[in-house]
Amino acid sequence: MSSPPSARRVSVKSVRVVAAVGAYGWGAWGVLAAGWLSWEATGPSAAARAAALLFLAAAIALGAAWHVPNVKAATGIALTGGLVVAAAIGGIPRSALPETWTVPGYLACGIAVAVPAILGIARLPEPVRRGLVGASVGVQALAVAWALSPAGVALLGPVGWLGRVWSGAPADARDAVTLADPWPADADTAPLVLAVVAMVLAWAFRGGPHRPLALSGALTLAWATALVLPATLELPYGAALLAQGVTTAATLAAAAYGRLGATPEPASPLPLTALSLALVTSVHLVLLSLATETATLAVLTGLTALFAAMAVAVALTDRLAPICGPVCAAACTAYAAALACATGASLGWQPHHIALLVLVVPATAALLAARLKDAALTASVEVTGAVAGLPAMALAITDLPTLALVLALCGVIAAGTAVRPGRRQAGYAAAALFLLATWVRLASWEVDVPEAYTLPVTVPALVVGVVRRSRDARVSSWTAYGAGLSVTLVPSLVAAWGDPDWPRPLLLGAAALLVTLVGAWHRLQAPLLLGSTVLALDALHELAPYIVQVAGALPRWLPPALAGLALLALGATYEQRIRDARRVREVLGRMR
Repeated sequence: MSSPPSARRVSVKSVRVVAAVGAYGWGAWGVLAAGWLSWEATGPSAAARAAALLFLAAAIALGAAWHVPNVKAATGIALTGGLVVAAAIGGIPRSALPETWTVPGYLACGIAVAVPAILGIARLPEPVRRGLVGASVGVQALAVAWALSPAGVALLGPVGWLGRVWSGAPADARDAVTLADPWPADADTAPLVLAVVAMVLAWAFRGGPHRPLALSGALTLAWATALVLPATLELPYGAALLAQGVTTAATLAAAAYGRLGATPEPASPLPLTALSLALVTSVHLVLLSLATETATLAVLTGLTALFAAMAVAVALTDRLAPICGPVCAAACTAYAAALACATGASLGWQPHHIALLVLVVPATAALLAARLKDAALTASVEVTGAVAGLPAMALAITDLPTLALVLALCGVIAAGTAVRPGRRQAGYAAAALFLLATWVRLASWEVDVPEAYTLPVTVPALVVGVVRRSRDARVSSWTAYGAGLSVTLVPSLVAAWGDPDWPRPLLLGAAALLVTLVGAWHRLQAPLLLGSTVLALDALHELAPYIVQVAGALPRWLPPALAGLALLALGATYEQRIRDARRVREVLGRMR
């Protein structure tokens, strides 16, 4: 009796699963064994025998991919076959060449795997073509990952010069970048790997929607090649600085002129990528130049001139990348400030004297910003110039008189900026800087009277409040006078509570009484409440000792009795007190 069809289908499916598992398992085991033989081969003959086994496995995989109906499965099998072909071919030169050429050899084989698929030499099915291209991409990605190790050492190595500023020039470019980490072994071909992958990337995407992104990747790989090449070739220190300077200029030109080339699309990432690489290279160059005094001054001068020239070129030419101008202007200002610091240190000046030299940068930036017509460029110069004033303050902090002078000069620059239309808010910064300068000067004179610090704030604030209320009577007195009065009354009250002498509490009480009377006369809520509150607290502080003496002289039962009588009186006139409180609230509510 024959079995039902469903049972036959189940048995056939099971056989297929078992066959697939066996084929893939034994195939993977055979490929791994042949790959191990290829990697351990000590000569071309042994590598060729292992390559023959790998070629057999690749032929089986590609043949299966050719006939598998499932597209994803066929692509994956073809990708595996392509990787096996690259391993088979690359193992032969690896066994005959030095170890430094191992990665370039496999890279060349990985690129060759995709050539028939890209050029259309053979009529390959689409899944097979995609698989071979994917295998080539995988090999190239692994090669780039290997080359990133020396590139990372070359990029991050100069950071070590921050702790050894002007300690002397290194022997060569490799010594300049290996202060903390050693140079990777057998990495002399890393620039070749990066350059080859960059060329392949630019050639493979000669057109299509992905070309701008591919060009950005190719530019990044070319930049990494230029970064690692001096250390690989062990060029002299001066030649390494020159090479990085040329790289900075080249990437900056690519950022500015990217819209004039093959990618005119405004959304192309190429200008932004090139600009980022230019900034990174410039910082790398500055760190690299910290070895000697001459190199530092020369590099900072060159970078300042380079970014200034590019900012001017962008401002004069509308067709250049617009984002490049503001960034270059900001970088120029930053490097000018660094140049001022380096120049002062080279002359042997004290830090607080160098601060005065650094102030030339924000002053120049403010003057240039007044003449620029581009809004983005103007904002960039102004913001960077303002930030450049912070190092000046930091350098002058060890000498209070010089710090007061620096703060006052910064206030002058901010006041000059506030004169221009659209920059009125800079006046607040100018006022704050002038006030800080006054406070620092008082501190340098060892003045510890709080009113000397608060009155310079209160008087201008009250004047501004009077002017504002004269223009608009609807302005609240808290907005006009609240801050100005609080700045002096509150610190003086705190000082009076800790002052054992009588002049300060007496003067504070007189001032608070005057403020209260002015508030009541003009029906202003803020002066009335602030003045009366301070007056009451000041009086309480002065009368407290006498109250304590009187309370000590009275019988102990008298204070509770008086408190009870007060509560009885309050309860008896509760409704009247409620009406009085409402009347007071209404009177205060009608005040401004």
